Amino acid sequence: MVKEIDSESLSRRLAEAEGLLLVDIRTPAEIAQGLIPGALQLPMHLIPLRMSEIPKDQDVVIYCRSGARSYQACAYLMQHGYGRVLNLRGGIIAWARHGLPIVAP
Repeated sequence: MVKEIDSESLSRRLAEAEGLLLVDIRTPAEIAQGLIPGALQLPMHLIPLRMSEIPKDQDVVIYCRSGARSYQACAYLMQHGYGRVLNLRGGIIAWARHGLPIVAP
């Protein structure tokens, strides 16, 4: 079962500097339209090759455009022993809908 976090909760946790890693798994073309400040850019298809960049001992929030691909990515990471991954429910669309910050890459 993939755990999820909503935009408001994520915004609060980021504001409290909670040692949270944010990972944007969208394509470079999607990221060019803007990303959540501080996010690591790791396109979904590169996750198997760059898994070592994702810590197992820290909460990791993964997001995409709508939350569907990031849900799959969370499930994949959980199968590989990652117990602290969270999917951003609704993706960057929900984040933007709540008026939260998006920056140019």
